[in-house]
Amino acid sequence: MASASSASRPPLVLATGNPGKVRELSELLAGIPYTLRTLGDFPPFEMPEETGETYEANALIKARATAAHTGVLSLADDSGIEVDALGGAPGVRSARFGGPGLDDAGRVAVLLRQLEQVPDERRTARFRCVIAIVAPNGDERLVNATCEGFIARAPRGSGGFGYDPVFFYPPWGVTFGEVSDARKATVSHRGGAAAAARRALLANF
Repeated sequence: MASASSASRPPLVLATGNPGKVRELSELLAGIPYTLRTLGDFPPFEMPEETGETYEANALIKARATAAHTGVLSLADDSGIEVDALGGAPGVRSARFGGPGLDDAGRVAVLLRQLEQVPDERRTARFRCVIAIVAPNGDERLVNATCEGFIARAPRGSGGFGYDPVFFYPPWGVTFGEVSDARKATVSHRGGAAAAARRALLANF
């Protein structure tokens, strides 16, 4: 049973079925005056395909669909890794990079194969994250953040998810797979975007 304090807080749905994102977003948004909910708290529905050509478009697709289905304020993110030597790819297609049926490790393997002949100094990359907040009445807000680094030669660390084990962050001399979620959040793309989302939510966006 919800406590009186939690019952008085309006709900906010995290519009993602990715357990890693649910965990990270829940931690990043902890303490805001909203009750965080997941898609599992509502009747199932089919999330629309992410057909947008930008992170903003894809985040809005997910947040709008979730707000319409649940009738609740919804938050969705779209993020990706942009590798300069690949012309900014995989970018918005990061989650589908390499073709269907691949898991995180498979997509990382494809990325490393494509960069095999690229020297270390040209392996620059960045993570980018856009968060969309959409209310059932149609009000919308977009926030974003980036984090600069390099692609490592091989995965390092077992933390995080996605491309974290090959994203080398020079100021710390480690990959994002080698640090805790809490430490990563202080500099990461999703941490920066979530901080901006937190400020927007506190100001009723």
